[in-house]
Amino acid sequence: MKWRRDIFSFRNRMLLIAVGILLGTLSLLYTNNMARRLREKEQHDVSLWAHAMERVNRDVMGGAMEDPLVADIMSNGNNIPFIMTNENLEVIRYHLIPEEVIDHPDRLRRAIERLTAENTPIPVQFWWSKNHYHIIFYGRSALLKSLYYFPYVQLLVITAFILLGFVAFRSAKHDEQNRVWIGLAKETAHQLGTPTSSLLGWVEYLRAQEVDPDAVNEMQKDLAHLMKIVDRFSKIGSETPLTPANINEVVGESVMYFRKRIPRNVTLDYNGLAIAPVRASINTALFEWVVENLMKNSLDALQGHGAIDVHISSDDKHVMVDVKDTGKGIPKGNWKRIFEPGFTTKTRGWGLGLSLSRRIVEEYHDGRIAVVDSEIGKGTTIRITLKRLFD
Repeated sequence: MKWRRDIFSFRNRMLLIAVGILLGTLSLLYTNNMARRLREKEQHDVSLWAHAMERVNRDVMGGAMEDPLVADIMSNGNNIPFIMTNENLEVIRYHLIPEEVIDHPDRLRRAIERLTAENTPIPVQFWWSKNHYHIIFYGRSALLKSLYYFPYVQLLVITAFILLGFVAFRSAKHDEQNRVWIGLAKETAHQLGTPTSSLLGWVEYLRAQEVDPDAVNEMQKDLAHLMKIVDRFSKIGSETPLTPANINEVVGESVMYFRKRIPRNVTLDYNGLAIAPVRASINTALFEWVVENLMKNSLDALQGHGAIDVHISSDDKHVMVDVKDTGKGIPKGNWKRIFEPGFTTKTRGWGLGLSLSRRIVEEYHDGRIAVVDSEIGKGTTIRITLKRLFD
């Protein structure tokens, strides 16, 4: 059922994108066609102006410019910017061109070049002389320019809607996954509660029998660790208060517990008890979970022999906890993917340990977790970085 839902959601996303592209393409074609037709109309209008002026020109001194018909044609009622000059490029009339451009020779020259690039100038020939004529330099109207840019604005808006829809879809999917995770964690804590309580009673019973005390003590430690796990699962999805803690001691407890439960051919080193204490605000139960997850992953990578080194360091702002192993290593292309839910290179497992670790470190502790070094056949180093506290 899950793969069917995934296919359905993928089809919905592809359909949404296809509809957006289709609408954008149709809008582009339609507005481009409108712009082409409007441009042809404006060119035709200016051509009519020129023919009208040639028809009504009657006197040699150019008095036709004062003819009522010409004045009406060239009136401010049109929305096409133009500059009319004589054969010497001296301005006779202009429209929708700023006066500061007309009065400045360099700006006027650039304006004429720009208008010439937009439309071919139209000469107005006087019938009595081939050496005297006017030239109409004209550009595109504001409406025509708007039509040229309008489809791109539409495409931008459609793209924004598609992105918003995609983000909303992913957000809903992410929220759904979060609810599943939280529900699974709460149910796990609930299910483990009863047997752990029962085991406490059995441990006390064994203490009263002729059983090796060391074995019973180790069972007690394992049971206490199991109770920690129940507590960790119960905290998922709940408010997790952070308290100042000695990172050396918190990490050290996890290392000491882990050290007695690893194979003989694996060594586990820790420098935290030999350096000055460093402090950070953490939720102890959840942070221990992260450290144990990293050590467990390192142990799996060693495949029964090798070394794990847990190393604490700090600077003026941060505390760093490095978990380094001499295992099989991680390809660089997977350095970020190993923290994604479901990603695993193991034949068994759900690939949730490192994903949970990242969520605990980054969302609950406002820190960072990442692979800082890895080489195939030589090992991997994963670092947790937290904000340091000072007394």
